Amino acid sequence: MINDLWYKNAVIYCLSVSTYLDSDGDGIGDFQGLMSRLDYLQGLGATAIWLMPFQPSPGRDDGYDIADYYGVNPPFGTLGDFVEFTQGCRQRGLRVLIDLVVNHTSDQHPWFQEARRDPKSKYRDWYVWSKKKPKNAASGVVFPGVQKSTWTYDEAAQAYYFHRFYDFQPDLNTANPEVQAEILKIMGFWLQLGVSGFRMDAVPFVIAAKGAGVTKPKEDYEMLRSFSQFLGWREGDAIILGEANVLPDTDMHYFGSAGERIQMMFNFEVNQHLFLALATSDSRPLKKAMQETKRRPATAQWGLFLRNHDELDLGRLQEGQRKAVFAAFGPDPDMQLYGRGIRRRLAPMLEGDRRRLELAYSLMMTLPGTPVIRYGDEIGMGDNLKLPERNCARTPMQWSNEQNAGFTTSDKPVMPLISNGPYGFEHVNVAAQRRDPDSLLDWMERIIRMRKEVPEIGWGDFSFVSARATEVLIMRYEWRNSSVLFIHNLSGLPREVSFSPGAGQQESCALINLLSNDHSKPNEAGKHRILLEPYGYRWFRVCGLDYLLEQGIH
Repeated sequence: MINDLWYKNAVIYCLSVSTYLDSDGDGIGDFQGLMSRLDYLQGLGATAIWLMPFQPSPGRDDGYDIADYYGVNPPFGTLGDFVEFTQGCRQRGLRVLIDLVVNHTSDQHPWFQEARRDPKSKYRDWYVWSKKKPKNAASGVVFPGVQKSTWTYDEAAQAYYFHRFYDFQPDLNTANPEVQAEILKIMGFWLQLGVSGFRMDAVPFVIAAKGAGVTKPKEDYEMLRSFSQFLGWREGDAIILGEANVLPDTDMHYFGSAGERIQMMFNFEVNQHLFLALATSDSRPLKKAMQETKRRPATAQWGLFLRNHDELDLGRLQEGQRKAVFAAFGPDPDMQLYGRGIRRRLAPMLEGDRRRLELAYSLMMTLPGTPVIRYGDEIGMGDNLKLPERNCARTPMQWSNEQNAGFTTSDKPVMPLISNGPYGFEHVNVAAQRRDPDSLLDWMERIIRMRKEVPEIGWGDFSFVSARATEVLIMRYEWRNSSVLFIHNLSGLPREVSFSPGAGQQESCALINLLSNDHSKPNEAGKHRILLEPYGYRWFRVCGLDYLLEQGIH
């Protein structure tokens, strides 16, 4: 089973084709450019690549307004280029996940265009309509301040259509069996072209009841089961990674009691409380979030992340907690979005402090789940707050200090590059960090390699070890008679901790440092005493003292 459930110990790297590398000089990234960087991604240690939407689209929402589910946006290449890309990934042992955006389409999609023109078309019922504007049209908007309603009147259709997101993204009527069958066709098509799974966008909205008469939320969780069953029939080890920002008491509805629904979900609860812990140097809210999301089927897995392509959503935090995170990481109103999140990249949020960056990534790599890395974060890329909304953190990859960061030879890149200042491509780029053994990129390669050599994190059960200091988090994993232990100091001050490794270990228990030669022997009382520098961290394997003698470690 350890080889079948590949996602349990994977390292996922998320990127957008349009902003990764331009091969033909038109200013837009493409699959040919991405293919030329597969060896880079393999060398970094990624085991799976998650592609943001690359299908034909008007591009009003960074590709999440899809106009054709069965093609490739022409500036990115062709279907042939995509197949060559998946083949190149397969040769390097890399799996491919792609965004599955089926809650809504673009209003330019032929389905919607026919639905609005012809009331008798079969596509009419593929969307959600109402003759009158529902009374609750102003509630449930996803982008407050930008979006005023979830219902918009269409002149051609002589009716209002429902859109959970922007008005140019009409919702599909996912309760319609024909729509569900089409979703399976879409998945089957891309499976045949070499993908290993899908990051399903906005899962709670996909399975929710829709319509003018819906007054109480109701979800069809069995829809997820049918999706997963189809994946199992077509491609045994294909998965769905769900974007479901839901409360912990509903997690099992998405996984299924036996793991028969979706295989992975992003852990938004832990993500938000992780940033609270980093902001306040207090591990207790993070520990609580981890306990609340601990329950999951044996085949299910969490996706752990620090930042992604959206804002850092803080909606799950209490008002005082949210204010603390805003004050620490997004104090200016321009850094905030929709009143609920922060629209910055990680490096500027942490003020470029290498110690804090390493701490944050060490935490992401050692919390229970599978790490998901955002492109550019491996080199500490910054953001451009002059760009609107979430685009500030979606700027092109910075490959070198050449013109336009080596991303393109065009004078008109798809999005402005970050130039000048501490995060400008002149200073932050892959080429420079590849030549520096002390760079963040070099450190990331080493930490990713070690993460893959510690399967206990992805497979084992975790517990907390008392540190007697709220700013220090000590976690232990057990799996197949082996144990690992991780210590993190969330504080900017040095901390000394004394502890017993726990789990019935006697004084013969030694701690072998996985990242350096700083090993630890217990004292006469069987306790370990560790001095942690500000924002310090330790990765230990728990062994008997006889192991130290065998290895010649003193």
